[in-house]
Amino acid sequence: MAGGGSDKIDYVFKVVLIGDSAVGKSQILARFARNEFSLDSKATIGVEFQTRTLVIQHKSVKAQIWDTAGQERYRAVTSAYYRGAVGALMVYDITRRQSFDHIPRWLEELRSHADKNIVIMLVGNKTDLEDQRAVPMEDAREFAQKENLFFLETSALDATNVENAFQSVLTEIFNIINKKSLTSDPQSDNSALTLPAKKIIIPGPAQEIPKSRTCCKTS
Repeated sequence: MAGGGSDKIDYVFKVVLIGDSAVGKSQILARFARNEFSLDSKATIGVEFQTRTLVIQHKSVKAQIWDTAGQERYRAVTSAYYRGAVGALMVYDITRRQSFDHIPRWLEELRSHADKNIVIMLVGNKTDLEDQRAVPMEDAREFAQKENLFFLETSALDATNVENAFQSVLTEIFNIINKKSLTSDPQSDNSALTLPAKKIIIPGPAQEIPKSRTCCKTS
């Protein structure tokens, strides 16, 4: 899918996947990066990342998506894992209430390690198992609005909304960075907001996601 000639990358955005084990983080990544889904997915050991390059408003953006196992024993990777991240997908399994109940803890960890302008999307995965749903969509939407997060439900198995979730987060990051370059704040030491923005670009609308927030400020 990469165009011929000069494969110039304008931006590199690091996005992290977080959430409990077995909520489908690796499957979401495989679906987005390679359009694959494996029914016998094994637990992710340690950390891995995959990349995919896409075009946002005529600019070439390389998304570097990091995936780590949710088990507590990998908590040691956190600060390096979050460093430089400009986006995050915080994933729970709609059939496991406990994975949703742990989201506030994941959010707290994310906010204590990541850049304050990080774009965060709450993702309820496994909508293909609707008959086993244990987390009403309203609960998640309410939490997302309270915490100023984007929110979508996805199915890595049948590919529902996976592309949409990543596109929305990446477009929002792109718009924030271009707004920053407009007002370019000289003492901005938020080096996390990656690579240069050369031209002023009028932000276009992100995908169809609830307009529950203006941007991504965190306290």
